[in-house]
Amino acid sequence: MTATVPAESVTAASAPPSPPAAPLVARAAAEFVGTAALVAVVVGSGIQATELTDDVALQLLANSTATVFGLGVLIALLGPVSGAHFNPAVTLAEWWTARRGGAGVTAREAAVYVPAQIAGAIAGAVLADAMFGEPLVKWSTHDRSAGNLLLGEVVATAGLILLIFGLARTDRLRFAPAAVASYIGAAYWFTSSTSFANPAVTIGRAFTDTFAGIAPASVPAFVGVQLVGAVVGLALVAVVFMRGTDAGGQPSA
Repeated sequence: MTATVPAESVTAASAPPSPPAAPLVARAAAEFVGTAALVAVVVGSGIQATELTDDVALQLLANSTATVFGLGVLIALLGPVSGAHFNPAVTLAEWWTARRGGAGVTAREAAVYVPAQIAGAIAGAVLADAMFGEPLVKWSTHDRSAGNLLLGEVVATAGLILLIFGLARTDRLRFAPAAVASYIGAAYWFTSSTSFANPAVTIGRAFTDTFAGIAPASVPAFVGVQLVGAVVGLALVAVVFMRGTDAGGQPSA
């Protein structure tokens, strides 16, 4: 989550590549605010859900529903400013794409985006705890170290990258707010990890010992497999959306 998504999940969340020409400070601010808001939605809705019901399925339904709507709104609002990545996996994937001749962020821009996303994620978790009267910072005790959960993160992140960059390859990024939010909502339920899919969101969620938290000891492995998932996703994009060549040997449109 990204996002990714991202959404994490998300993982953010996470959203369209090809950031528009806005000042870098404005884009960094958008990434900070967007990631903070995303984590506040994820953590806050988790706290609210556990206060309203003891049914874990309903808690997850409430949490995922709030995340879908919140992520969609944030992508629509901030996408025109920064591209609404909210997710280091998306930013790094876009940097890699640009490095290989595609459109995307530069190394300098990525070096600004990623810290802004991580700082925003931490701020969002602290804000959610403050709103619900929880300790502002209390390390999560929710262990998520099982191998099947790590596999779930690879799948969740790979799918997110495939979706975002697939939309870019087919010139359909206008659908990103609905498509990315819908994917994260679905991945909450079809992945064993509930789809963090976002290194920044993963780090932020370690700061809250509530429904959405993750134990700090589980964070490095989660972040590692999310980056593996990003690589897998880019490989899938290259294969699924492979460009052919015309009669003259030039790439076709």
